[in-house]
Amino acid sequence: MNKIAIAITGASGAIYAKVLLDKLLLLRDQWQEVSIVMTDNAHTVWQTELEEDAASYKGQNSPFKFFQPTDFNAPFASGSGQYNTMIIIPCSMGTLGRIANGLSNDLITRAADVILKERRKLICVARETPYNLIHIRNMEAITLAGGIICPATPSFYSKPTTIEAMAATVVDRVLDLAGISITTYRWGK
Repeated sequence: MNKIAIAITGASGAIYAKVLLDKLLLLRDQWQEVSIVMTDNAHTVWQTELEEDAASYKGQNSPFKFFQPTDFNAPFASGSGQYNTMIIIPCSMGTLGRIANGLSNDLITRAADVILKERRKLICVARETPYNLIHIRNMEAITLAGGIICPATPSFYSKPTTIEAMAATVVDRVLDLAGISITTYRWGK
């Protein structure tokens, strides 16, 4: 059963994280545990872009577990926690750069380091445009270390008509990469 760590950074694109959490709520039979860590900037961006507070996912009946960026006692900060997937959505270039260079200065970068060292699945939903050479080299380093770079680039085959549907084209790819079975638009069908 999947144990998934989700990190939400302060890059633009809070809609991607929101759509991912909403979909995971509908797919509860496919995961054992989902733990979430958000940076302070992520809270600010969420509020700015979505005009709501991410705290709605922290409610008493929420199946998600939330951790502070400084909480190195979180179970996914160690390989013994046996989290098999980490999704960073959206992934800022600062976070991506720290991971690529082995700088584990907070829970997100420590957990990403753990996932890579344990040869588990790290999915970074990079949210920046355009990329500079440093970004590209950092993406290469993470890819060579076994991580997956999944740019937050929507597809239009399914003819999305809302911002949520457009974001879902990226989130559905992320769920596919994470090994979660979903019903979604499939090319050629």
